[in-house]
Amino acid sequence: MRNVTLSDIFQLPFARKYLKRAGLAHAITVAKHAYHFANKHEVNPDLATKAALLHDIGHYTWYRNGQWDYNLYKQNDIHAIKGAERAHKMLIRLGENPVSAKEIAVAILFHTDSYFMGTVNRNALQEVVAMADEADEEPGGKHHYKVMSEEEARVELNALDDLIDSSLNNQNEWQQSV
Repeated sequence: MRNVTLSDIFQLPFARKYLKRAGLAHAITVAKHAYHFANKHEVNPDLATKAALLHDIGHYTWYRNGQWDYNLYKQNDIHAIKGAERAHKMLIRLGENPVSAKEIAVAILFHTDSYFMGTVNRNALQEVVAMADEADEEPGGKHHYKVMSEEEARVELNALDDLIDSSLNNQNEWQQSV
């Protein structure tokens, strides 16, 4: 059983604020990719989808006059550092297992190598989140401009929560049968 669902995260005004600023449709698409990559690479889909959903919540400072400024972002990118800290705090407050919250935050920290310049060897979870983000990227940061309503987001996250629960239940049943 999961302590915190994607839908729980989205219920927080704080989370919605930063998810919308970084691109709500992008965040949910990356979470969906992460679910599929996690299953393919035998990574916990709960951790992968949470990290993927929250991977860009540090982007808020790269807006100028209410618009995403891709050049400012590319010049001064530290969004993963800010996002990791925000996600960790949010997850702990929601009641996430502290070890899981840390794993999710570190996956967010390492989802991009834009400031590490390839100096980090990612673990499987971190690699899944990075691959999921890359799968939705578009030139010039256009993936951050895709539009999705909050209601559409709720429906998508509920469906993804159901998939994760089913996947985790199947894993538990298999482990108990061995």
